[in-house]
Amino acid sequence: MSTGTATPDGPPRRFNSGPGRALVAVYILFAIAASCRAGVQIITKFDEAPVAYLLSALAAVIYIVATIGLARGDRVGRRTALVCCTVELVGVLNVGALSLFDPALFPDDTVWSDFGGGYGYIPLVLPVLGLLWLRRTRPS
Repeated sequence: MSTGTATPDGPPRRFNSGPGRALVAVYILFAIAASCRAGVQIITKFDEAPVAYLLSALAAVIYIVATIGLARGDRVGRRTALVCCTVELVGVLNVGALSLFDPALFPDDTVWSDFGGGYGYIPLVLPVLGLLWLRRTRPS
């Protein structure tokens, strides 16, 4: 089972090495951050903004599953990561737009509010990088 793609000047490039490994590391960091944030918010003040906190929990689950898919790097992992990165991008774009146009929908921030502004816009950039990496390392 190959987890890489052939390069013109050498052996196959491993999907989860080099930049792919850095991408996995950032996904792990965001999985932890989103999980902790959602957990604390749900436990301590769920009644204040349940939709926002559940969206943060959803983001955490997506980051966790994407991390696993990217780390595996095999066919199933790639498909899983592709779905997760796509859902993540759609989510951050929709929640980001809604949080700007109608702030009352989200009385408290989610990971994806303001296009991930609370996290340095990394939630907006991360799925794009994931999708680009999946495309770049696509098997021939």
